[in-house]
This record gives sequence, structure tokens and C-alpha cells, in this order.
Amino acid sequence: MSNLEALIFDVDGTLADTEKDGHLVAFNMAFEEAGLDWKWSVELYGRLLEVTGGKERIKFYLSDFYKDERGEDFEIPASINKPLDEFVADLHAAKTRFYMQLMEEGAVPLRTGVVRLFNEAREAGLRLAIATTTTPANVTSLLTHMLGADAIDWFEVIAAGDVVPAKKPAPDIYTYAMEKMNLSHEQCLAFEDSYNGLLSSKGADLKTIITINNYTADHDFAGAELVLSDFGEPDQSMKVIVGQCDEPFFTLDCARKIHQG
Repeated sequence: MSNLEALIFDVDGTLADTEKDGHLVAFNMAFEEAGLDWKWSVELYGRLLEVTGGKERIKFYLSDFYKDERGEDFEIPASINKPLDEFVADLHAAKTRFYMQLMEEGAVPLRTGVVRLFNEAREAGLRLAIATTTTPANVTSLLTHMLGADAIDWFEVIAAGDVVPAKKPAPDIYTYAMEKMNLSHEQCLAFEDSYNGLLSSKGADLKTIITINNYTADHDFAGAELVLSDFGEPDQSMKVIVGQCDEPFFTLDCARKIHQG
């Protein structure tokens, strides 16, 4: 068995509760700015999360939910007069702008134990990487505003957005990250929060640790090595849902045991 060399993290829902408090809010702000009378609810957004990628999520809404809500197919307003792909891309760009604004305001803090785990990994000389479907701009905004201007340099590879054509649940984003680090799956651990994320990481043959959130608590995590409520802190114990970790909070010792198991 190879030594553990790198930790590869998903972003949305894993590092921060960005879906409900960040992306959903930003989508609705973008819709309002565009003069659309759309208002995605928390419940609807949970259903839209079945699809990964923001542009893909808008198209999923238009193809699967819009007519049920309104009784008619969506038509691009004449005042906009753009092809669908361009219309969706512009909406998504506005959403990204609003998302970064929310990050600047500190609207979405990192989840319990994330900063501690990053610091422990760096002190131990482990390599860090990101594998996410969100845009590089979103990743940079979250990391720099929550961790500091130099935090982006903590990560050897940031595999994000459209850097690969097939998004999660395809394994491509993890495969890309490992190729860039010149590492094999036997040298890495993945950290995810969702069923689609788990399909992606396991598709790349990575042992995977899950931290659930409100949107993913009922997902099927069969195949994950460990399912946790969060990473925990010395004064704030995590809950182990599936698997075994003898510490009250997730440590590198636990990570190494899972990697070697």
C-alpha cells in the first residue's frame, strides 16, 4: 500500500454550506437583476442539485420544472433576444458575480473543522487539491475571503468548472487532479458531501470520506469509507454515521487509518 500523499476536496457542501446560503441566494439575485420572476425555493433547489454545474442546473429547471410551475414552456423574453445557451451563460455569469459578492461579505463560513484539517495537513507535508464542478472564480473567492489572500497557494491543483468536459458524477475531475499532481488513486483520499460526488470520486477509485449537510443527509453513501456530520473540533464532537473513527473529531491519524484500511 502506498503512503497517503494528498487530500482532494470537493467545495460546495463539503468545505462550506455554499449551496443554500451562497449559490441559491446568488441565483435568485441574478434572476431578479435579469427581470425574471423566478424565485427558487430551498426545497426546489434541493431537487435541482440532482444536476451538477450551474448552467446545467438552469437548463434542468427549464426542461423539468418550469412548465409544471407555470403551465407553459419557457420562452426567452423578446427584450433579451439571445439563443438559449447564451442566455443561460449570461445568467450564470451574473450568479457567479453575486456569489463572489456574498463571499466578500462573509455570508458563508467554512464548515466545522475545515480550517483545522487544512492546517494539520499542511504541517504534515500532505499535498492539497480541489476537485469541484463550481467555477474557479467561486473557489478562489471562498478560499481567499475565508482563509486569507494566500490560501489559494495552499492547493497544488484547483480542478474546477469546465476544465474537464464531463462533470460529476463522471470521475474526470478527480482523474484530472491526480494526473496534474502525478499521483495515483492509492496515494490520495477524497472528501465529498453528496451522492453525485461519491460516484465521481469512487469512479476514480478513490477512498472517500463524506461530510453530510442538510441537502445530502438522505443520500445513498454506499461505498464511502466514512460518513460524518462534519469534521468536528476538540470542543465540538462530530457524529460518525457510517464507519469508524475513534477520535471525537476527524484527524490525520483517522485519515491515514482509512487510507491504509
